[in-house]
Amino acid sequence: MTEPGRWIGRGEALLRLGVKAQTLYAYVSRGRIAARPDPEDPRRSLYAVTDILRLTGDDERDADDIGRLLPPPPEPDGDELVIRGSVSVAADGHLFYRGMDAVQLAEIATLEDVARRLWEAKASNPFAQVRPRVGSTPGTSARGRLFSALARRADEDAELKVRTPDALRLECARVLDEAVDAAAGPGPRLFLHQRLARAWKVQERDAHLIRRALVLSADSGVDAAVVSVRAAADGGACPAGSAMAGLTTLAGSPILLDMARASAWVVAVRRQAADAARRAHEAGVLSGFGDAAWPGGDPRAAALLAAADLPPDLARALREGHELTGRLPSLGLALTAIARRLELPRDAAVDLLLIGRLAGLLAHAIDQMTNGSPIRSRLRYVGPEPGAN
Repeated sequence: MTEPGRWIGRGEALLRLGVKAQTLYAYVSRGRIAARPDPEDPRRSLYAVTDILRLTGDDERDADDIGRLLPPPPEPDGDELVIRGSVSVAADGHLFYRGMDAVQLAEIATLEDVARRLWEAKASNPFAQVRPRVGSTPGTSARGRLFSALARRADEDAELKVRTPDALRLECARVLDEAVDAAAGPGPRLFLHQRLARAWKVQERDAHLIRRALVLSADSGVDAAVVSVRAAADGGACPAGSAMAGLTTLAGSPILLDMARASAWVVAVRRQAADAARRAHEAGVLSGFGDAAWPGGDPRAAALLAAADLPPDLARALREGHELTGRLPSLGLALTAIARRLELPRDAAVDLLLIGRLAGLLAHAIDQMTNGSPIRSRLRYVGPEPGAN
């Protein structure tokens, strides 16, 4: 039975969504699609058309048409995967976190503030309900402990259950809080950036640089890490599991290799190797300058470096690299410069990037679970012909 304009049966719902039955059931269990028994056959279920249209992006249609079955949207051209999201966007040379310029936010906001904006936690503060976790997290490095904490939360939160938006935000606040505690170690319940500053023995007057770095690293638009998070969330993973998929992708990306190379030549230049930058440039390994996503320069890098008050040797390293390449520093290089400026541990620049991005990746998990359209993809088989030896 179908009630036009309000409820449709399973077959119509599957066709309209373009997904399998298991995915439809996951949407219902997570509260993304309302369901009710069919009055004419209680063994069957009916599904809310308005929720389905919201997920597929057709919610702008007239009410008279809302119950009419439409074919699934056409596949994207070529191999392009289109994902609907509302977390951040790059426009006019700026990055906006849900409509607010990220650079402006970095002037005063903490990572908790930005997380609440990205998670749309306007009415309440989920971090106020978080309590410290008792016990240590295994791992010999901050990054190792960070991933251990995520893996533990992913296991504990894996149960398939209905999660309200507020429950999702609280779950994400716990994930981010425990991840920072794992990386920084136990201590007073300070702001997240203050915990890291305390662990790294950064003077209080310089802690704002860690705060800015975390805020400016929180999101960067759509990249492979975001696709990984949203695919995991769409498939039924909990926020911690989804974020871990994205963070693992980021940890294996070329961005981290570029940051390692950038760190190496910055150290070389600071050791008074006058030709270090030129030799790195000639060898094709001078990293950290230019970003295809930001042809006019990454505003986040510019803002972070402007606030850093770099010593002469670090400023010279960046100046020489810019003169050789003709390109502006990337965010990864800016994070590297901040880490050297504050004399942080060797891998601290990457740790800042991963922790900052964790807040944004959790936002993409929430967005996918509550507002995201189904992710449709198709494997194009190019292997041996079936039956071939």
